[in-house]
Amino acid sequence: MEARHGPSRERSEPKGQGRRVTGWFADGLLVPAIALAALGWVVPRLLARIWPEGVLALLALAFAAAVAMTGVAMGFFLLLYLWQGVPLADLAAAGWGPLLRQLARLGLISALLWAPLLLLSVMGLPRRWRTRTW
Repeated sequence: MEARHGPSRERSEPKGQGRRVTGWFADGLLVPAIALAALGWVVPRLLARIWPEGVLALLALAFAAAVAMTGVAMGFFLLLYLWQGVPLADLAAAGWGPLLRQLARLGLISALLWAPLLLLSVMGLPRRWRTRTW
């Protein structure tokens, strides 16, 4: 007669408990995300200092800020690759075109982090207008 085995009585750690908040910093996910989101707020504010006021100018500023943030994010991801020890020669082994496409893809994906704050920042700019009204 075979003995029936029940569930193991060994104590196991609950799922999700092994990873602490400090692991997010060590893996390099939280700090870059916060930095990109903060830049999404700051870049339109900086551009607004030199940008003319007006509705069409506001739309152009939003577009310019989005393009600038995509470029900043591309540079940010390139720096993250280099910081992790990947040589630039290895990144560009297939050519500069594929590298730039990959960085542009990452920059556009990162818009999930910075675009909402960029839009909120742009929407708040008309309150600071001095010569035009909304």
